[in-house]
Amino acid sequence: MSLKDRITEDIKAAMKAKDKVRLETVRSIKKVILEKESTVRAKGQDALSDTEELEVLTQLAKQRKDAIEQYTQAGRADLAEGEAAELAIIEEYLPAQLSDAEIEAVIDALIAKTGASAPKDMGKVMGPAMKELKGRADGAKVQALVKAKLAG
Repeated sequence: MSLKDRITEDIKAAMKAKDKVRLETVRSIKKVILEKESTVRAKGQDALSDTEELEVLTQLAKQRKDAIEQYTQAGRADLAEGEAAELAIIEEYLPAQLSDAEIEAVIDALIAKTGASAPKDMGKVMGPAMKELKGRADGAKVQALVKAKLAG
């Protein structure tokens, strides 16, 4: 089942269950996907690729994480909870996130492969790391781990 079909089914299920938060969140995902599809159609592409769908979902998740952080800093726990609920729903569509140990293993392999040894070599590792870990690990976490490994 494609992501678009799954979302359509989830919208129907949320409507039947009268789950307002899920319904609004899934509708917002569908809206962003349809908007993105309209831009790729102009380029002659019929639909979004799996990679492009993943980018959309990752972007939506990142927006929610940023909003949670901002609301928390502003002392608005009620709004942060709403964003957290939406984030949990969006994450259901993302691939499973890797553990810190799994991310470190990938980074260690890339450091060995590229011969990086100092903080100035961070770019040699980050590019391939983000390509390999796309959608399965948070970029900020990957960057922090790479920085720590090259500094030490």
